[in-house]
Amino acid sequence: MTCELMTPTRRAVLGASGALFAWAFIPRFAHAAGGRDPRFITIILRGALDGLTAVPPVGDPDYQALRQAIAMTTSGPEAALPLDSFFALHPSMPNFNRLYRAGQAAVVHASATPYRDRSHFDGQDVLESGYEMPGRVESGWLNRMLEGLPKGDKVSPGASEIRGLSVGANAPLVIRGEAPVLGWSPSTLQPVSDDLPPRLMDLYNHTDPLFAKILTEGISTGKIAAGLDVKAKGGPGDPTGMEQMARGAARLLAQDDGPRVAALAFEGWDTHAGEVDRLNKLLVGLDNSFAAFQQELGPAWKDTAILVATEFGRTAQVNGTQGTDHGTGTAAFLAGGAIKGGRIIADWPGLKQAQLRDGRDLAATTDLRAVVKGIAVDLLGASPALLTRDVFPGSDHVLPMKGLIA
Repeated sequence: MTCELMTPTRRAVLGASGALFAWAFIPRFAHAAGGRDPRFITIILRGALDGLTAVPPVGDPDYQALRQAIAMTTSGPEAALPLDSFFALHPSMPNFNRLYRAGQAAVVHASATPYRDRSHFDGQDVLESGYEMPGRVESGWLNRMLEGLPKGDKVSPGASEIRGLSVGANAPLVIRGEAPVLGWSPSTLQPVSDDLPPRLMDLYNHTDPLFAKILTEGISTGKIAAGLDVKAKGGPGDPTGMEQMARGAARLLAQDDGPRVAALAFEGWDTHAGEVDRLNKLLVGLDNSFAAFQQELGPAWKDTAILVATEFGRTAQVNGTQGTDHGTGTAAFLAGGAIKGGRIIADWPGLKQAQLRDGRDLAATTDLRAVVKGIAVDLLGASPALLTRDVFPGSDHVLPMKGLIA
């Protein structure tokens, strides 16, 4: 559902009414680490991010020869931003670099889901569903986690209930499921006249009170998220669109009675050709999104964790069109005031031919599920048993990663 200052059909609005009304019955967090009021945001990068370009291992002796024309250095034009003596950051990400220096951002390198083939469709299925194999698409791990978090003893409307937020025209699989979520997407329509919403409300108050109530909530949500003078100029594969999605989501998450968990999906990360120019543009959008979340969340930023993940990485070797093909290991980003940052988390596998998976991919040494589990336990108060049984079935061998939360 797109909750904006527009005229949605009655069927579309009523279709989401169950989720909106159900908020009154969702218990808030019983407790979270340190008595926090936490926010957890998951950003999916669809298309497979090249972690060796986003966070290049410039200190690896095999990196330059392997990456050839698209290899990055920490000197000269378009220099990468040094993170430590071994890793650097793409120059299009100064906001993330600032957060990293402030101890509020980290990178988990050489990471991946359990998926080891090269299909975008199946890889995204595994990333977002939380199952070890594709084909189980009825719900996502974030929604199942939301449904199973500790229950409080108060269920009154207006309290800080557990709530989910889906951002974009289509809800990402990761947040679909039985736990109710609010849907919002930036409007690409021309704004309506100022007198249209009041006239519609007057009409429906007399003829359809149920629809009037939902329309009122939708208009309110749209105003909070987008502001009265802000309109998206691009979609989820455009830097401006990414920033606007993040800004609107943050405004909703910042509300005292608003959502606490959110999912966004940014498109276009499949860089088979011309990777340098394409990633320059896309990483600007992702980087500006971090800044938008920090700015709009305000005081809530200190208790926020953002996870940025993708379905798999790219090949370590460059192809003939100055791009990279579907691979395995990649980089995940963490940001937020709740993150214990200023570090690269990696069991580095190396880039020698014998160290590459199938002789072509960065090997994955960190299971992304361990990262999610660590955040869920230490920030949200989730039980490890819930995470293994319901959120990531079959992951009993994957322990929650410790020390991610400050």
